[in-house]
Amino acid sequence: MQVSSLNEVKIYSLSCGKSLPEWLSDRKKRALQKKDVDVRRRIELIQDFEMPTVCTTIKVSKDGQYILATGTYKPRVRCYDTYQLSLKFERCLDSEVVTFEILSDDYSKIVFLHNDRYIEFHSQSGFYYKTRIPKFGRDFSYHYPSCDLYFVGASSEVYRLNLEQGRYLNPLQTDAAENNVCDINSVHGLFATGTIEGRVECWDPRTRNRVGLLDCALNSVTADSEINSLPTISALKFNGALTMAVGTTTGQVLLYDLRSDKPLLVKDHQYGLPIKSVHFQDSLDLILSADSRIVKMWNKNSGKIFTSLEPEHDLNDVCLYPNSGMLLTANETPKMGIYYIPSLPNILTDDRFKVMFENPDFQVDEESEEFRLLNPLVSKISEKRKKKLRLLEQQELREKEEEEEPEGKPSDAESSESSDDEKAWVEEVRKQRRLLQQEEKVKRQERLKEDQQTVLKPQFYEIKAGEEFRSFKDSATKQKLMNKTLEDRLKIEAKNGTLSVSDTTVGSKQLTFTLKRSEQQKKQQEAEKLHRQERKRLRRSAGHLKSRHKRGRSFH
Repeated sequence: MQVSSLNEVKIYSLSCGKSLPEWLSDRKKRALQKKDVDVRRRIELIQDFEMPTVCTTIKVSKDGQYILATGTYKPRVRCYDTYQLSLKFERCLDSEVVTFEILSDDYSKIVFLHNDRYIEFHSQSGFYYKTRIPKFGRDFSYHYPSCDLYFVGASSEVYRLNLEQGRYLNPLQTDAAENNVCDINSVHGLFATGTIEGRVECWDPRTRNRVGLLDCALNSVTADSEINSLPTISALKFNGALTMAVGTTTGQVLLYDLRSDKPLLVKDHQYGLPIKSVHFQDSLDLILSADSRIVKMWNKNSGKIFTSLEPEHDLNDVCLYPNSGMLLTANETPKMGIYYIPSLPNILTDDRFKVMFENPDFQVDEESEEFRLLNPLVSKISEKRKKKLRLLEQQELREKEEEEEPEGKPSDAESSESSDDEKAWVEEVRKQRRLLQQEEKVKRQERLKEDQQTVLKPQFYEIKAGEEFRSFKDSATKQKLMNKTLEDRLKIEAKNGTLSVSDTTVGSKQLTFTLKRSEQQKKQQEAEKLHRQERKRLRRSAGHLKSRHKRGRSFH
């Protein structure tokens, strides 16, 4: 992940890394991921978020669930599901897309303006209808109250296509030779078109009459700007009921209040490249303006730069994902850009992250071992940064004043100071470790005292039916015996007489095992032995009585 920072605003690039060609099989892709470290470490926030060659336009649906992008080659449109973070579908088209508009909240109604004058309508199931406009189109907008599509292009006329009646209406006749861009105010429905003469014409769709004209080309010229050609309008965007931003082909952005013909603010990109797109970020009062080289974010009230983003490849389109701080870019490269700028949702008011600052479970415990060991390191890093900034400032001052080394402390004083700082930091870490060890020792002593003061109570165990109670000593002895190795167990069994080892005539070893008898078996054997002895004694006594009886009869 690449992280850049300007004016202490961090920008995280979530699409950096190598992209894999589409013609590679899944097996080869997995093999390449195992071999190449850069491919394995790349971040793929959305699966297959790329085009075969170039991405031209990119937009987000109103419900925020779908991201649609067009590109080449071959001309196609891809839809990505943000809930599943994967590609939902892909449709190939007959010609390249100039721009497109999502008419519904999801992807069920889409209108594409092609570079061959065709207008293509798509439904949720796919292609629906195709028609053609008289001249090559460059931009279009949709007027929701009247269901009219307004198309501008290489003509002085603004073509109107009514989707409810399914037919073209009378066009609007402008004073321009050609029109480049257009937009419709979502509050009161005012239609504005930007011309190649550097003017913006505003029309009322209800009366089909022009109600205003702004000469942006004249107002874009400032004292410090260098103009080599006539500025034409290349970007147009409304915000609210009264605010409008206009971008020119010479790299200026003009911010207007519709009640005045003079711009409130003129912002120059300083690159002389046409402004591709303009977006408003209302929570921080920012304007995001982009040309083919850079995306600048600046305050709409003061014009002060908030931060800027300069990708590796040229930009074709920029889209701001609503209420997330996510910035999507269409580039002159297969991979589309994904950038995360936390400063744009304010994290403290974001429902996804504000719990971290309200729940005490997420609070940093300054008494924990991890924090106390890490705190010297964190403070040391901040001190290094401050010291580095001070050194850079001193170096700039020295370069301005003189090139020689100033008198005072020698040149190696900085290195000695840094070594002293390192020693102080090491001592601080050691001190924290000693304190932690002492606290752990005190805790162990307290636990030992508690254990000594605790009165042990007898514990009773229930024996299952049919089982014989054995002492706990036998189970502990058996457990110790099972933990020993096989060699040790054989030696113990040979010592107890349950195992005998003898040599055979062929030189091998012979093992003889004697099974151990249980206590019950031993008692039973002893009882049988006593029984046999008693019977033997009784037989003997019976024999003696019989012999005495015989001797008595013979005597008589």
